[in-house]
Amino acid sequence: MAQWRAAVFILVSVIAMATAFTPGCKIRITAKGLELLKQESLKFVEEELENITIPDLSGKEGRFQYTINNVRITELNLTSSDLRFQPDFGLVFEVHNSSISLNFMRRIFYWFFTDAGSINASAEGVNIHTAVRLSKDSLGRLKISNISCDAAVGKMRAEFSGTLRRVYDLLATFITTGMRFLLNQQICPVLNNAGLVLLNSLLDTVPVRTKVDKYVGIDYSLLNDPVVTSQNLDMDFRGMFFELQNENDTLVNYAVEPVIREYDRMVYLSLSEYFFDSGMLSYFKAGVLNIRISHDKMPKDLEMLLRTSYFGTIMLLNPSIAEAPMSLELKVTTAPLCVIKPSGTSVSVTAVVSILLLPPGQEPVQLSSMTMECKMSAKVSMKGKKLALHMDLRRYKGFFFLSFFLSFFQLIPLQTPLKTLLQLAVMPIINDRTKKGVQIPLPEGMDFTEEVVENHMVSLSPLSPLSSVLPPPPPSLSLSLSPLSPLSPLSPLLPLSPLVSDQFM
Repeated sequence: MAQWRAAVFILVSVIAMATAFTPGCKIRITAKGLELLKQESLKFVEEELENITIPDLSGKEGRFQYTINNVRITELNLTSSDLRFQPDFGLVFEVHNSSISLNFMRRIFYWFFTDAGSINASAEGVNIHTAVRLSKDSLGRLKISNISCDAAVGKMRAEFSGTLRRVYDLLATFITTGMRFLLNQQICPVLNNAGLVLLNSLLDTVPVRTKVDKYVGIDYSLLNDPVVTSQNLDMDFRGMFFELQNENDTLVNYAVEPVIREYDRMVYLSLSEYFFDSGMLSYFKAGVLNIRISHDKMPKDLEMLLRTSYFGTIMLLNPSIAEAPMSLELKVTTAPLCVIKPSGTSVSVTAVVSILLLPPGQEPVQLSSMTMECKMSAKVSMKGKKLALHMDLRRYKGFFFLSFFLSFFQLIPLQTPLKTLLQLAVMPIINDRTKKGVQIPLPEGMDFTEEVVENHMVSLSPLSPLSSVLPPPPPSLSLSLSPLSPLSPLSPLLPLSPLVSDQFM
């Protein structure tokens, strides 16, 4: 299968105001997104029509008796097709003025004579109209709930072979009329089966409520039926992470519904801050944001500095533990928060860092602790079909120390080495988890590449009652991506449009 590319546009919207059942994730497919879909849908229809099974046909005209069997479709010429949105319903796919070539075996009886041979026939003026309704099922999964189909064959021609073909031409009208009727009866059942069974099987691969790792999961259930207009199809997903040990816990969404107003790209994916905040809250509740750095992973110069700084403290406490291994414990005290500004996306974290001695066979001995605030920049990227984050430590502030033996000024020299420790030891641990990413709600086989990060402003409509009480919202982070077409044989019905330039058409 040829590889296809398409542009997708991701908005990470940031507006603070609560609404009921506000989605954390919205996906829009535009009319441009149907361009490639039209060609792939046509290929899919051709493949399904080639598998049509037409039953044997028999009849009698005067003293002639005939039997038709082994009907095969030898060629499809679906020259004209159209795929478009049907408002408040779904998608409409049409084939106009096309032709189908067939071959079948004949057996004809006349008095005491019997003759057999093959017949080449062609169905002309083939028109197919198929409408697909998309809806949300009880589990919040996107489903094809109904397919309406209408097919018609304008006329049928047959060409006989054999010694008596001129005589058999007299039977052409009867045979082609029967074949036309049978063909009309078989087209729609084949397409209906493909849509309801095969395509729904493909949609079943879209994650709805699934595990991200052994600590958290994500809920991508649809909140309502897709909204279809003449220009686009919009889908609202919950977009909420949850702790696996407490799957029923819900974080209230205080973000306004993600706003997508553009139509010039093929696909838009809009994520609110709620999407990221729910993920960080879930990891916080699961306790995975608490990190212990043992002495073997601690930079030796930092360990030496800590031992020198706390030498007097250790001697006063218990000289026998002076050579005990040293460790640092980082415990996040509140769930991190994501903030998006014109300069980029950041994550704020408040944590307590404790400096400990670990005497063998004894309880850990705390030497001091520090409450700190960290601000990390977050770069959003797409790997395959997974949304990933890479974070860098940008600001570090230790604003309170607790030590019974060292003064505040004695602890100041530790701040720079501790910041270095966070950069060299803690950040790799965090990024090792975030780089694995979380799958966005797309079927199996669809992978995205070639991302472009942009910042975009998201504003309320001037007619909105909220616009008079809310300040101008901050900008949003956006990514433009180019996905590769899926490898699944069913995928042609859900691809995106081709990426043709840096401007994404």
